[in-house]
Amino acid sequence: MTMTAPDVPDLDPDHWPSARAQAHRMLDDILDHVEQVRERPVWRPIPPGIRAALRRSPPVEPSDLAAVHGEFLRLVLPYGAGNLHPGFMGWVHGAGNLAGMLGEMLAAGLDANLGGRDHMPIEVERQVADWARQWFGLPPGAQGLFVTGSSMANFMAVLVARTAALGPEVRSRGVAGVPDRLTAYTSAAAHGCLVRAMEMAGLGSEALRRLPTGPGGRMDLQALEQAVAADRAAGYRPFLVAGTAGTVDTGAVDDLAAIAALAGRERLWFHVDGACGALAILAPELAPLLDGIQRVDSLALDFHKWGQVPYDAGFLLVRDGEAQRATFAAPAAYLRQTGRGLAGGPPWPCDYGPDLSRGFRALKTWFTLKVHGTRRLGAMIARTCRLAQHLKARIEAAPELELMAPVALNIVCFRRRGPDPDALNQAIVTALQEAGVAAPSTTVLRGSLAIRAAIVNHRTRIEDIDRLVDAVLAAGSGSAG
Repeated sequence: MTMTAPDVPDLDPDHWPSARAQAHRMLDDILDHVEQVRERPVWRPIPPGIRAALRRSPPVEPSDLAAVHGEFLRLVLPYGAGNLHPGFMGWVHGAGNLAGMLGEMLAAGLDANLGGRDHMPIEVERQVADWARQWFGLPPGAQGLFVTGSSMANFMAVLVARTAALGPEVRSRGVAGVPDRLTAYTSAAAHGCLVRAMEMAGLGSEALRRLPTGPGGRMDLQALEQAVAADRAAGYRPFLVAGTAGTVDTGAVDDLAAIAALAGRERLWFHVDGACGALAILAPELAPLLDGIQRVDSLALDFHKWGQVPYDAGFLLVRDGEAQRATFAAPAAYLRQTGRGLAGGPPWPCDYGPDLSRGFRALKTWFTLKVHGTRRLGAMIARTCRLAQHLKARIEAAPELELMAPVALNIVCFRRRGPDPDALNQAIVTALQEAGVAAPSTTVLRGSLAIRAAIVNHRTRIEDIDRLVDAVLAAGSGSAG
């Protein structure tokens, strides 16, 4: 008896011309959304009915593509985070760009898996990685890899540094199998993902010494040197120091050259979290702030922040590519690499990170860099810092306002003076967000709540800065509508 497969259709359109026309409508709608971004509120609260509309059972039967697109237009598109809007200044989010968006569309059409094998998408990633290597002055043996974001990049850097310190046998024996008690160092202003990285690496958050900051929010180098000496005397093994190029609260840049020198003397792995500020290297007027970054052993950065690449496009750059490979490569029969054929092109990206299934993040980055060029991107980065200085000047000129931290790059922290300033400034920020006028966020500096404006968006102009200041003044006086 012959068994026959049921006649189940594939997932291609039944009528390609109709599908093509609908695809063009969808592209036009999202282009309209981006082009008209200034005409909308920065952000709008999600009405309960809209939120409830997505709380439905899983779909069993097919729906027309146009109908699903209609739901997207009604339920999703109007209620985004707002980071495309020039008035969005709350968190360090990029605003995307058209070239990157179209590159992402093409990448989705290719549906490439960049875990391995011999195909050109991997060569595109290698090209972008080599560009990054050149920007930061690393040698040809350096290795770059796209990841989700700098949280993952920082975690991977800790793993590479751990393996370099303890040897590749730590992968099989685990940290419990070695007598060394490793310790790492960063500043109290560093991003919290470094704490999680130490936890996930099995080293524990207590092994991360979070050092005080000095003037300007930079790591206290004397405290660093003393902490390393104290740990050695107590029988610990210092293995890593993580500097920050652009702290998340205030944008401060650690003295990377001095940290690099100390790391060299103390035989520590020198890592830099450059999620917020590393791409300042593309702006000649800002690059000197990063002096010393060329001496890193590893660097985490995000193209989806100052680079304006659509989310997500994190990146890890490691000076010694072989140390990275020793940390992650895991030969398996089904991943056997050959000199020829589709299984050629070694080494594969999966040898340098935890992911075998990897999207084509490099294409939207490649499109962004090729279309705009580093000169234009660097000029845009520098302009956001000049806007931050304009905001600082507006704050200092207004008696009702108080600057809460030095302005190193593109982040400005300030507050409205008044009784119970923490409650007042939180109320101002919430009111501005809900009115759609502007979207700053808050942070806490020296125990006091501050309004935090991170100027990352390439669309932001002086009038957007002035609108924020005017709205804060009006809200603080009770006259905001």
